[in-house]
Amino acid sequence: MADVHSGQCFCGQVAVEATGEPVAQGYCHCDSCRSIAGAPIRGFTVWPQDAVRVTRGEDQLKGYNKTDFSDRRHCANCGGQVLINHPTIGMVDVHAETLKGYDFQPSLHVNYQERVLPVRDGLPKFKDFPEAFGGSNETIAE
Repeated sequence: MADVHSGQCFCGQVAVEATGEPVAQGYCHCDSCRSIAGAPIRGFTVWPQDAVRVTRGEDQLKGYNKTDFSDRRHCANCGGQVLINHPTIGMVDVHAETLKGYDFQPSLHVNYQERVLPVRDGLPKFKDFPEAFGGSNETIAE
C-alpha cells in the first residue's frame, strides 16, 4: 500500500493528497516562485499528475497561469498556495510546506541562475531544470 501524504491551505478550506513518493524534491529560485511565495526560495515536491488529488474545497481552488509550464493554484479564501500543475510534463508540484508532517528531502535546486539567496548545501544547482523536466541539464557551481 502506497503512502498517502495530506495537506491543506492556510485556512483549511482546500485539502490535497499525494500518493506514493514524489519524482523530485528540491528548491526553486525562479522569480515567479519567489514573488508569489514572498520568499527568497521555495520548496517543491513534484508528483505524477495522477498521484495528486484535491480532497476538499476544489471550488475554492483558484489560479493564475503566467506561463504554459506553471498553472499555479491557491485558496480563494485565504490565498494560501497549494499546488502548481505542470501540464507539459504531466506533473504536479505540491508545495513542500503544504504537506503537513511530510519528511521533505530536497535533492536539487532549480532555476539557480535567478537566485537572490546563495545556498551552499552540496546539492546540484541547475541553471534551469534537469533534462527530464525539459531543461538544459546545465548546473552552476556553488
